[in-house]
Amino acid sequence: MTPTKFGMGQALSRVEDAPLIKGEGRFVSDLVPEGALVGYVLRSPFAFADFVITDTSAARSMKGVKAVFTHADLEGIGNLPCLSQVPSVNPIPNPPWEVLCSTTVRHVGDGVAFVVADTLDRAKDAAEAIAIEWTAREPIVDAVDALQKGAPQVWPDIPGNLCAEVHLGEAEATEKAFAKAHRTVSLTIVNNRLVTNYMETRGCLAEYDSKAKSFTLTLGSQGSHGIQNTLATKIFNMPKEKIRVVTPDVGGGFGTKTFMFREYPLCMLAARKLRKPVAWVQDRGDHFVNCSQGRDNVSTATAALDRRGKVLAVKVDTVADMGAYLSQYATFIPYVGALMLAGVYAFPAMHVRLKYAYTNTVPVDAYRGAGRPEAAYLIERLMDRIAIETGMSPAEVRRRNFIGPDQFPWKTPVGRTYDSGEFDGHMTRAMEVAGWDTFKDRLKAAKKAGKIRGIGMATYIEACGGGAPENAWMSLEKDGSVTIKIGTQSNGQGHKTAYAQLASQHLDIPVEKITVIQGDTDLIPTGTGTGGSRSLPVGGAAVDVGARALADVIREMAATEMEVGVADVEIVGGAVRVVGTDKAISYEKIASLPGAEDKLKSHGTWRPPEPTFPNGTHICEVEIDPDTGATEIVGYTVVDDFGVTINPTLLAGQVHGGIVQGIGQALLERTVYDKESGQLLTASFMDYAMPRADHIPHFHFETRNVPCVTNLLGIKGAGEAGTIGACPSVMNAMVDALWRAYGIKEIDMPATPALVWQTIQQARAEKAA
Repeated sequence: MTPTKFGMGQALSRVEDAPLIKGEGRFVSDLVPEGALVGYVLRSPFAFADFVITDTSAARSMKGVKAVFTHADLEGIGNLPCLSQVPSVNPIPNPPWEVLCSTTVRHVGDGVAFVVADTLDRAKDAAEAIAIEWTAREPIVDAVDALQKGAPQVWPDIPGNLCAEVHLGEAEATEKAFAKAHRTVSLTIVNNRLVTNYMETRGCLAEYDSKAKSFTLTLGSQGSHGIQNTLATKIFNMPKEKIRVVTPDVGGGFGTKTFMFREYPLCMLAARKLRKPVAWVQDRGDHFVNCSQGRDNVSTATAALDRRGKVLAVKVDTVADMGAYLSQYATFIPYVGALMLAGVYAFPAMHVRLKYAYTNTVPVDAYRGAGRPEAAYLIERLMDRIAIETGMSPAEVRRRNFIGPDQFPWKTPVGRTYDSGEFDGHMTRAMEVAGWDTFKDRLKAAKKAGKIRGIGMATYIEACGGGAPENAWMSLEKDGSVTIKIGTQSNGQGHKTAYAQLASQHLDIPVEKITVIQGDTDLIPTGTGTGGSRSLPVGGAAVDVGARALADVIREMAATEMEVGVADVEIVGGAVRVVGTDKAISYEKIASLPGAEDKLKSHGTWRPPEPTFPNGTHICEVEIDPDTGATEIVGYTVVDDFGVTINPTLLAGQVHGGIVQGIGQALLERTVYDKESGQLLTASFMDYAMPRADHIPHFHFETRNVPCVTNLLGIKGAGEAGTIGACPSVMNAMVDALWRAYGIKEIDMPATPALVWQTIQQARAEKAA
């Protein structure tokens, strides 16, 4: 195979950008037909309360109102499901998450009624007219507090609010290592809860065909087939072929648009009853109290060290908040994170204990990185704490504990098997680029300016691009173009460009002549969707297999037509040519041959035997004004190992976006509930801070790739890596600055100016005392 102008490794511009830039994108709200009805969910103003709906007649009789649904109208409709299982010490209680609550609400924003009207304003007015008697109960909104004796019980039959307890690693081996340790080092960190703020809020349009007794649901999702399957098997109990799910353009997902939410079946029920299309598009305030949130756990990690600073074993205890209900993959997220707690280090032993707690808050589920950012943050903060306590440099602590290149495949104490990596290599390169050795010169300059300065690193690894197989169907069209159908789903990553490049590698046509179709269960037989950075490692591998197969068919048909052997022809520039001659036949001509339409098709599939393990080093440098606590990121360097690069431009975009989300968590974002009332205090952008352009530095990004041994294309997934490396590098830089200036060893995310200033004032006061 010869390198092509449009194939792997080429930094092509995204083919999907032009219509989006020109405002020609087609999102859910663009597809709502004139005359469609509008749905509105009446949500609980209480975090925890019993209720009785005493009267809906006034709402039903209001102008423009077509229907009011309560729990009593949902007979035969299943609950919102949790689809993940983890090896818990105790049986995992999974209480019912009703599509509309029947008697009790368990977080602010829980749904109690659904109003359908001819306009949104009329639906809202009718919702206010529904008479409800509320009996408030004492809520619990903190997971650690929820597990304490005497805490309010979120569910009456789940004592102690304990959802699950999971143990990983070897307790006995870990205790033996601790018994012979020279010293131990410990820290406790909070991984703050986040709201998933994508550009396009969720929305859906439901239509019902009364003759076929079938639905069409159009929504922004991360995979139409997953939504279809859940609706069919868990909620409506009907053949999935009777539910067509269509996903048009999607303005961001980050995990949350994977899941089932109550509005989808509610709109479908209303469309079936009223025989008219029913749309629901949420506003941002509704999003804050309704869509799944991310992170939110508290962890303590303790390392046992020998005299040289080598880690003998690590203990981890984590409390993870599940919220009021178990969302789709809720229990899996802390578990998959714990599987990565060994990081890039050759720890001989490790023991992890996870406790999952119910609270009166919005349910928590996967958010970009889904457990792996939490793991990297904890273990990378621990490595820097070891450096502080032992007097070694952060780099030396890491070098003494890295898994060496000659040790692969490496099985960690918690059960992951890494296939490849050169961790010291990318750390050393990142230090060179970041000017680690000349940092003291910049530190002196900062002091002269009245600032404090710090530099921090994170050497991360994650697991992604594994799981179920993906399939791709390909065909050569009459005009010489190629169509790819695949069940992943772009949320802005650039799938159409990347998949087209992979196909062009074998078919040698411009990416503009390759059409990629995603997001329609009627057009695409199966699909696992997009999540866990799997689209290119898994979906891309399927496209590669399908493109090779289609190229073989094209060559065979061309060779037959030109009366030569298959070995004597080659694909060049959208045609098949006899090697060493000018004799050729175009794709258009091949597609017009008798029987071509049925023959010029292929199917590619790829099932990953293992996840891929992208890894890398992030180095962040910060400057802090001690009089205000304001922090500026003045340098940011990334050297990553992604195995093989398909498109450097797309890759850089993914890494940059991920870093920005990590910076947001480290310095700005935090979801806060009032402990007494359970009210969400950060329920809008007035109170929930998001990163802006002036928070973001220039990024230096490069790769130092080691091909993945277990992936067909050598690729290691990249979509979440930026988020995973960012938080620990930023916070290690923060602690480095505070430690150098004031002896401060600890600060939690988000390190807002107010918190930084307060921490400095406290340290100054303690020193003066």
